[in-house]
Amino acid sequence: TSTVFIFDTFHSSSKLINTFTGHTKLVYNIDYLTFGDCQFICFGSHDNTVRVWDVDNNKQIQSFNEHASYVYCVKFSSYHYSDHHQNVIYSSSYDNTICFCDFKHNKQLQIFNGHTDCIYGIEFSQFNDGIYLCSGSGDNTIRLWYVEASKSLHVFNGHESGVLYVDISPLQSNNKNNNNDNNKMNKIGVIGGNGYTICSGSFDKTIRIWDIETTKQLNIFKGDTHLVWSVKYGSNGLVNTILSGSEDKSVRLWDIRSGGQIQVFNGHTNAVWSVEYSPFVIKNSSDNSNVICSGSFDNTIRFWDIRSNKNELCKIEGDKRR
Repeated sequence: TSTVFIFDTFHSSSKLINTFTGHTKLVYNIDYLTFGDCQFICFGSHDNTVRVWDVDNNKQIQSFNEHASYVYCVKFSSYHYSDHHQNVIYSSSYDNTICFCDFKHNKQLQIFNGHTDCIYGIEFSQFNDGIYLCSGSGDNTIRLWYVEASKSLHVFNGHESGVLYVDISPLQSNNKNNNNDNNKMNKIGVIGGNGYTICSGSFDKTIRIWDIETTKQLNIFKGDTHLVWSVKYGSNGLVNTILSGSEDKSVRLWDIRSGGQIQVFNGHTNAVWSVEYSPFVIKNSSDNSNVICSGSFDNTIRFWDIRSNKNELCKIEGDKRR
């Protein structure tokens, strides 16, 4: 049985506050979102299922068995909730599909077909209320989907091997008002040149940046010595950076403008599966943007200060059972 833990903060005295048990095999991915007054977490697993838990009541409220193989990634859809008052989860799988289900009413809504190999990472856009979905696949391509019309808009070609993780650039400061007509999509689903990009990490040991509108590759980052498990755009003060986690056990920070590597954080003893910027509010600190965290196959979550290559702020030990 696979177990997922929640901790209160990243301090050295961090306490376990909740445990979710139910999956019978490895949990690949989780997502969290608040719908109204309720907090939910969803999980995607090697046991082919997607499960949803009510955080406040520590209760599993839904389990989906729509996929024919492993579920690599799960995401709550803010678009469906804000526009249609539906509680919807998207999940990508080794069965080459993306499935989305209404977990409140326990029904499958749609399946996206198009990729010709397993689908790893998926991510919603922060702009246009999450109306775009990006996916990375073992077929070496990235696809951009128009959620409202359930259609594939673009295919991005260039990686020499499977695409493990994708992210879409954060909301631009001049486009914060989503009600602005200039920030809306037209009826045929074409983005109006807002300058948004996609970053991707791959089995080919590279990170690449793509222009969403033209599908052209803008930049390629080489430096990881093994496959790249995860990539993440920065925001706020770190808007021009990308964070990556690799099979070579490293966490790396990249400068988008120069294409160069800024920092390397070493300490993990196994592959780094996931990375994130400033996940918590830090007590007695005026600047949270300097903190990043990473999750690894070494069963630890580690927190780092980006102002120092060597300053590991904290390490949280996870489940020791393999």
